[in-house]
Amino acid sequence: MVGHTIHYRTNVERWDEFREFVGRIADGIGYESEGNGELVVLNPGHPLVEALVIEKNGRGFAKTNLIEPHHSIYLLVLHSVAFFGSVELWED
Repeated sequence: MVGHTIHYRTNVERWDEFREFVGRIADGIGYESEGNGELVVLNPGHPLVEALVIEKNGRGFAKTNLIEPHHSIYLLVLHSVAFFGSVELWED
């Protein structure tokens, strides 16, 4: 299996609203989610997909190995950051 990684830089201005949004998504699709202060963690519980850790202001990456639907869900969640602030996203 060839690895695939999503890289991102976030600046979430409406942090509390974003955390609530991610929590609702996680509940709806059966992912584990947790957050403390300046970060939110979204975990699909798949052994080949890393948890998505989103900082209020920072950089991150998650190896998804293109495993669906997790890869696409991560992309949707990350692109939704733009509604609450700004995000840069790239893949390799």
